[in-house]
Amino acid sequence: MSYHTPTSIPDVRSILERAQPADGPSLLADESLLDVIGRSLYEEATVDEQYEAVIQALTARIERDPAFDRIAGTVARHRYYRTVLGADVSGDEFDRAYRATFVTNLERAVDAGRLDDRLLERFDLEALAEALDIDRDGDLEYMAMETLVQRYVLRIEQEDEPLELPQAFWMRVAMGLALEEDDPQKRAIEFYEVLSKLEFTPSTPTLFHSGTAHPQLSSCYLTTVPDDLEDIFDAYKHHAQLSKWSGGLGNDWTNVRAEGALIKSTGVESTGVVPFLRISNDVTAAINRSGKRRGAACAYLACWHLDFPAFIDLKRNTGDERRRTPDMNTAAWIPDLFVKRVEDGGEWTLFSPDEVAGLHECSGTAFEEQYREYERLADAGELRQYERVDAESLWRQLLTRVFETGHPWLTFKDPCNVRSPQDHVGTVHSSNLCTEITLNTSADEHAVCNLGSVNFATHVADGELDREHLASTIETAMRMLDNVVDLCFYPTDAAERSNRRHRPVGLGTMGFHDALMDLEVPIGSEDAVEKANRWQEFVSYHAIQNSSRLAAERGTYPSYEGSKWDRGLLPQDTVDRLEAERGRAIPTDREETLEWETVREHVAKHGMRNSNTMAVAPTATISTINGTTPSIEPLYSNLYVKSNMSGDFTIVNEHLVEDLREQGCWDDDLVDRLKYHDGSVQEIDAVPDELKALYRGAFEIDPRHQLRLTAHRQTWIDQSISHNVFFPSTDGTLLDDVYKTAWELGLKTTYYLRTLGASQIEKSTLDMAEYGKTQHRGERGGGGSESDPGDADKGSRDDLPSLDDPTCEACQ
Repeated sequence: MSYHTPTSIPDVRSILERAQPADGPSLLADESLLDVIGRSLYEEATVDEQYEAVIQALTARIERDPAFDRIAGTVARHRYYRTVLGADVSGDEFDRAYRATFVTNLERAVDAGRLDDRLLERFDLEALAEALDIDRDGDLEYMAMETLVQRYVLRIEQEDEPLELPQAFWMRVAMGLALEEDDPQKRAIEFYEVLSKLEFTPSTPTLFHSGTAHPQLSSCYLTTVPDDLEDIFDAYKHHAQLSKWSGGLGNDWTNVRAEGALIKSTGVESTGVVPFLRISNDVTAAINRSGKRRGAACAYLACWHLDFPAFIDLKRNTGDERRRTPDMNTAAWIPDLFVKRVEDGGEWTLFSPDEVAGLHECSGTAFEEQYREYERLADAGELRQYERVDAESLWRQLLTRVFETGHPWLTFKDPCNVRSPQDHVGTVHSSNLCTEITLNTSADEHAVCNLGSVNFATHVADGELDREHLASTIETAMRMLDNVVDLCFYPTDAAERSNRRHRPVGLGTMGFHDALMDLEVPIGSEDAVEKANRWQEFVSYHAIQNSSRLAAERGTYPSYEGSKWDRGLLPQDTVDRLEAERGRAIPTDREETLEWETVREHVAKHGMRNSNTMAVAPTATISTINGTTPSIEPLYSNLYVKSNMSGDFTIVNEHLVEDLREQGCWDDDLVDRLKYHDGSVQEIDAVPDELKALYRGAFEIDPRHQLRLTAHRQTWIDQSISHNVFFPSTDGTLLDDVYKTAWELGLKTTYYLRTLGASQIEKSTLDMAEYGKTQHRGERGGGGSESDPGDADKGSRDDLPSLDDPTCEACQ
C-alpha cells in the first residue's frame, strides 16, 4: 500500500471503517479508493490531513455514486466531532460527551458575552441536553455539514474554534426563539423538533443570531430614500447599520430628483440618482455582514423616472465606472400603465419626481389618472423637465440589459399595491433584495421582514403530501416567526417602529421539486401546476389561521384596523381587485378547496397577529442545509457543481440515479454521457421517456410554464415570490413574451434572469466522441460562472456545469 501514517494517530482505515454505511459501497475493499487517498498523504500526515484526504477522495466519487455524498458527510461530521470534543470518541462515551459539551459550551458562550444570560436562567440545560436526538446528525450530507460548520455554528470570535455540534446548534436556535414564551422549556423542545428534523428552517440571520447578545433575527429591510441631501447621507448610515447585522436591503430611490433638476437652495442643477447609487454600491461592498457574508443590496427605481435609461445601464461592464454599480443589484419598479403603453405602441413620459408630487404614492387607476394629468401639464409647458420616449423601445432596451447583465430585475408596482393587506396605512415603494417582500416604506419607517421556510420534501409520506404533518409544522413555524418580532435587535429606530407596528412575517416553502420527484410528478406537467396551486392554498390556509390564533392569544398587530384583513379580504380575494384595476382577466385558478369560511370567521372575530404572513424567498443557503431543492425552483440540473462561500460541491440527482439503477442502466458510460449533456437526460437513448419527462432540469422547462406555477401560488400569498427566470434561448421575441406573460399572469415580482452561455448553445457542434471533455455550461445574466478545473483529487469537476449561488442568500 502506498500510503503511510504514524502509529500514534488513527489511520485512514479507521476513518473509513467508522464511516462505512450499512447498505453502501464497501470502502475498505475498494483498493482504488485507498490508493487515491494514499497518494495524497505523506509519512507524517496529521489526523486532520488524513481526514481531508479521505473527504477529497470520497467527494470526487459523488458524480458516480451519490452514496459517497452521505459518506463524505459522515467523515466530515466525525472530523468535526473531534474538533469540538477534542478527541475521537465513540459509543456511550461519545453520547455523554456530546450532551455535556452542549451544556458547558453554552455556559462558556454566555460568560464570554456572546449569548444571552437568560439561556442559563430560563432553561433546564441538562434536560435539554437529554432531548437532543444525536442520530439526526446523520441527515446532514457533506455540503450541508460544511455549510453549517463554516458559516453557522457559534464561535466566541470569528477565528476561534467552533462551540456547537449540529444538534446543539438547532437547540440553541430553538432556545433563543423561545426565550419570552410562558413555558420556554416546553416551547424550546417543540421548536427544536421541527428544526432538527429539517421540517422548517428560519432564515440565515435568525440562525446566526438566535439567543445571542445582539439577536438581529430579521432577514431583510426595505427603505425609502428621501429627496434631501442630509437624508440621503442618513440613508447611507442606515444602509451600513442594517447590513452590519446581516440584513439584505431593498432601497427605493425613486423620490430622488433627476439629473438636471433644479436645486432651489443653491440655484444649481442636480447630478441625479446615479452618482448617489455609486456611493450606495461602495457602502454595500464595504460591509461584511456579521463577519460571514458579503453586504448585499438592491436599488429600485420607477420606470417613469428621468434617470431610468441611465439606471438600467448600472450593471454594464463598459462605460464610465463612476456610473456603474458592480457590487449592488438593481430592479425596475414598473406600473401597469407602462406595459399597456408598450402593448399599444404608445409613448411613455419620463419625469423628475420633484415635479410630479404624489405620483410615487399612487397605484392602479389612481396612478394612471395622475400620470396622465402630469402628461397634460407637460404638454402645457408647466413642467420644467420631462422626456417623451417610445414605450416599446424603452421596454426593448430594458430587456436587452436584463439579458446582458441580469439587471435590472422586473418588478410590478400595481399588483404589489392593489393586493397589499396594508393599503390603508401606506404604499409599497419597492420589493427587497430578493424580490419576495412587498411592505410599505416611508421616510420614518424601514420595513422589516422575518422569514423562514417549510420543507415540502420532509412532508411527503406514502406517496402524497402529509397534510396533517405539514399543518402541525406550520403552526409551530408561525409561532417562531412571530416571536422574532419581539426578540429582534433592531439596528435602526425606523426598523423597530415599523416592525412592531405591523409585525409582518414571511412563511415560505422549499423542496417543491424534490417533493414532486418523490411523487413522480414531472414539474413540466399540468399536474405540477395543480400541486403548486393546492399545496400553496394549504400553506396559506394554515399560515393565516395560525396568525389569527396568535392574535386571539396575544392580540392583533397595532395597525390592523382598516387593513384588508379587517375588511374581510384574504389574499385570494384580491386577485379580482387586480383584474378590476387592469380591466383584464388574470388567468389563474382561484377556486377554494378548503374550509375557508372557518378562517374568515376566526379572522373576523380575533383579527390577525401579523400584517403579512407569507413570502417565498430563494432559500439559497438554508435549502443547502436541508439537502433539498431551493424554494419553488426546478432542479438546476441532474449533475452539476454548486459554488458558494463554503466551496464547490458536486450535486447529483439521487432520484434519477435510483430510478436508472432500477432500469439497470446507471454505469460509468451513462455518467459520462450525462456530463457531456450538462446533466440533461433528454438526449440519452438509454433513459426511458417517462424518466426524461420526470427529470427535466431548469432550462428544459418552458419558462412560461414556470411562471404559471408561480402565478397559481401567488393567488394565496399576501407578499410575493422570488422567481428566477431560466431562459434557454437568445431569442429576444421569446424573452419579450416571457416577461409579458409574467405581467399578464399577475406576478408581483421576478428575480434573476438566468441564461445559458454560448458554449452550451453551441454544444451540438461538438463531436460526440469527445463527450468526456465537454465544454462548461456557464450562465450569463444571473451571476453564474464556469467552474474552475479541480485537481486530481477532485475528480473531473471541470467537466460539469456550474451554478453560483447569487446574493439571494442574503435573505435565506
